[in-house]
Amino acid sequence: MAKEQINIGVIGFGTVGVGAVQLLELNSSWINQRVGSKLVVKKVVDLDWERVREYTITAAQQSSNAQDVLTDPEIDIIIEAIGGVGFAHTVVTEALKNGKSVVTPNKELIAKYGAELLNLAAEHGVDLMFEGAVGGGIPIIRPMKESLAGDSIQRIVGIVNGTTNYILTAMTQEGLNFDDVLKDAQAKGYAEADPTADVEGFDAMYKIAILSSIAYGSHIDVSSIYHEGITKISAEDIRYAEQLGYVIKLLAIGARGDGALDLRVHPAFLPKQHPLASVNGVFNAVFVQSDPVGDLMFYGRGAGSGPTGSAVVGDVIDCARNVNRDASGRVPCSCHQTLLIQPMSEVISRYYLRTRVIDRPGVIGRLATILGDNGVSLTSIFQPKHENITEGNGVAEIVWITHLVKEAKVQAALTALRAEDVVVEIANVIRVEE
Repeated sequence: MAKEQINIGVIGFGTVGVGAVQLLELNSSWINQRVGSKLVVKKVVDLDWERVREYTITAAQQSSNAQDVLTDPEIDIIIEAIGGVGFAHTVVTEALKNGKSVVTPNKELIAKYGAELLNLAAEHGVDLMFEGAVGGGIPIIRPMKESLAGDSIQRIVGIVNGTTNYILTAMTQEGLNFDDVLKDAQAKGYAEADPTADVEGFDAMYKIAILSSIAYGSHIDVSSIYHEGITKISAEDIRYAEQLGYVIKLLAIGARGDGALDLRVHPAFLPKQHPLASVNGVFNAVFVQSDPVGDLMFYGRGAGSGPTGSAVVGDVIDCARNVNRDASGRVPCSCHQTLLIQPMSEVISRYYLRTRVIDRPGVIGRLATILGDNGVSLTSIFQPKHENITEGNGVAEIVWITHLVKEAKVQAALTALRAEDVVVEIANVIRVEE
């Protein structure tokens, strides 16, 4: 029998916490109809109640002590909106042990401790849901776990970080350098004061770990995933990509190989006709290749109070329905194996190499020979117009695009190139994804 009232506790009243509470309270009428019970935000925990927020709650709902939520026998569901893995891990663990279902958008927590926490939830007959952990408001976790459960997923390619996508879009559309766009993104609230997690690829790494663990039923050691950020992308790289028919995006890739998984995060050249190439600004998208359904793309706003709050509330509604059903059949982590993660040295890709070299006859041929001697064949060599590359000291830029080749061979070739006296600098190396 449905409960007359289901109480919710929230720990963390920042952007996501505010968005979830606001949606639960403002849309309470139809949410309650869908659940069959009245959902009530009973208590919200935060350490700073002086901070001005977009949405306010009553004084009776406010607390600064997490135990007011964790130990309250009347609270059925807890929303963890703290972030990180220290206190958040403690909070979620205690909540599950106390028989409370938990909803969290915390990607780092799920990427690192998801299996442990899912098993703990199953042990105590409660739910752990995390739709908001990847893609903000984009429904992707549930489709991967349920709608595509019978499919064989071959490859996932995603733009899953709004900050970096905003930066790369602005660099492309406005011809600006990374540092200038980053400052603008911070001023507009699209980037944190410390943007490391975003611009160095950590955030995207956590998200592809979560998606890959679901898709391939494997425990994922996050530390084994190669990640590279966008801090080395220059206006020149953006311009050359445009001239060659590409755009640059930070991609999170998870693919099934022969006995191993290909998991990585890095900037990449994407052909302009690729479905992900037109995903701009703070939007996210995940492109899934699956058998037998084929190609799927999930697209929408990847972060923010509204989108992530929407995902959180969707999970809360699912948890509430299970409370009413007295559902005790929660399943543990579906990761039934631990597949190897392919070393980056074994990854096969095409490459864009931007070199700065002494501008003299014979240099291109000499360097092309070195690349060939190291097993790197070329599809094209591109030398920008002279007025764009001459610095008054006889230095020119040469762009090389390779055929498919193992990463290890490219790195060996780069080592050989750096040893040449005519090579001033290997300015950048970017993978080309087709």
